[in-house]
Parts: sequence; structure tokens; C-alpha cells
Amino acid sequence: MSSSGTCAHSPAPCSSIGIRQRTTRMVCHWLLVLFTDKTRFTLSTSDRRERVWRHSGEHYAACNIIWHDRFGDGSVMVWGGISLEGRTDIHLLASDTLTAVGYREEILRPIIRPYAGAVAPGIHLMQDIAHPHVVRVCRQFLDDEGIDVIYWPSRPPDLNPIENLWGVMYRCI
Repeated sequence: MSSSGTCAHSPAPCSSIGIRQRTTRMVCHWLLVLFTDKTRFTLSTSDRRERVWRHSGEHYAACNIIWHDRFGDGSVMVWGGISLEGRTDIHLLASDTLTAVGYREEILRPIIRPYAGAVAPGIHLMQDIAHPHVVRVCRQFLDDEGIDVIYWPSRPPDLNPIENLWGVMYRCI
């Protein structure tokens, strides 16, 4: 058989459940996951994150210059959460930096706890591994409230559905 380009392989395993049952099971698995994240919306012309492609020596060419306001960046930091069951309100954070105690008092206690109680027992909170999320005071609070946490890397590209929502909101602003 090797002369015809084929060789022996083990058969591929196949599930005995159909695609509809598999899809239903996957949706039920993600039904109780609350995806959360924070982001910054910049209201000025430049937040210093834009990049341009240029050749050497074209640093000050008109097409490579972005004007910006030197008197403040006009930005706001917001936090939000979405799930298949609903969404949280977008919360305007008091400052750009969020400590563990601030995260517990500003996000977990007034937003996550009521949301978890309203949706269903057994909700999973999906959040990145930013320092305020993994500190003992926040982990203890979530354990006491019976909220399971799923951690993932800080900046996984397009894995957190709320990142796509932030992208839509950026384009609207």
C-alpha cells in the first residue's frame, strides 16, 4: 500500500452524541461564565498607542505626525462583564490604578456578588491574572461568596468575548 501513498493509521475517534447535543452541552457549559475586563477609552486624539509604518528618515513627514493635547489625555477607565445570561452595567472606575481592596469594594461587592445571586448559583467568573484579581483578599472574598474563578493570561488575543465588545465601543467613539 505504501506505493500508492497510503499507510495504516488508527481510526479517528468519534463521539456517539450528535452535533446538536454537543452544541447544547457547550452552550450550557458557557452559560454560567461571566467574562470581565477593564479598558481605557481615550477621548483625545492620541493615547500614544498609535503606530505608523515609515521609512528611515521620514520621522517628521506630515503623514507620520499625530497631534495631541498636552493638557491631559481625556481618558476614562471602565470595567464591565458579559455572559450568555446577560451583562453587568459598565462601571466607571474612580482612578486609573485599581488596588485589590479597591477591586473588592468597587467591583466584587457591589457588582459581581449581586449579579451572581441574580443569575444562578454556580456562576464562574472569568478574569485575567492582573494583580488585584489574584491577591488573597479578593480570592478569599470570592471563595466566601461561592463564586468560582477561572483565570487566564492578561492579554490573550480575542479569547475574551468582552475584548470584541470593547473594540465595537472604541469604533463608536
